[in-house]
Amino acid sequence: MLWLLWPLFWLQARHVRRVTLRMPEPPGQRTGVAGRGSLVRLLVAGDSGAAGVGAPTQDQALCGHLVRCLSSHHRVEWRVIAVKGLDSPGLLQLLHQAPHEQFDVVVLSMGANDATGLCAPLDWALWQSKLAELIDQRFAPTLLVHSAVPPMHACLALPQPLRCFMGLWARQMNQRLIERMADQTGRILQWHPATTTQVGLAADGIHPSSEGYATWAEGLGTRILRTFNP
Repeated sequence: MLWLLWPLFWLQARHVRRVTLRMPEPPGQRTGVAGRGSLVRLLVAGDSGAAGVGAPTQDQALCGHLVRCLSSHHRVEWRVIAVKGLDSPGLLQLLHQAPHEQFDVVVLSMGANDATGLCAPLDWALWQSKLAELIDQRFAPTLLVHSAVPPMHACLALPQPLRCFMGLWARQMNQRLIERMADQTGRILQWHPATTTQVGLAADGIHPSSEGYATWAEGLGTRILRTFNP
């Protein structure tokens, strides 16, 4: 069935690339300090989700919302290292170039571009292990949070049946990562909220809006605080 539908998927993917609104990375600070209390050093790294594409400013993007959540309990020193369009090999190269720095928490937003490039789910899980090894070497975090591949079945810019297929592919990527992380400590997978309404999506129908980032950050923040506020 997949091979029968492949020409249709290819045509739909070409159409999406041609007509989808291209949104920039939002302006704003990518490093800072906020809050009071015990120190939590936070790195948000990855693709366009980490870079905040779809939000008007960095303050309304993923890291901005996450810092507000964490800084109500801690003093947060934070940094964003992200570029839209990155896949996992691209992020590995970017982090290789980053200076050694101590972080307590690293949040990875990675997978959407790997999915659209049809990176095999098992290969993708192996790339996440390579990223985890590099992050441990350069940043030595207490907690590495893999934000799951986004719910691509909810991306309104994708027509059916391509949207359904990409949603299934993303689920398989997440499942292979869960299996690979089963016996590891200090690494967790946080599921992305299933944004399915216009309120949670930006104008391009792919990236989160400010409201979508707020929901995403709330789930991440709650999970992170369980580690630092047991």
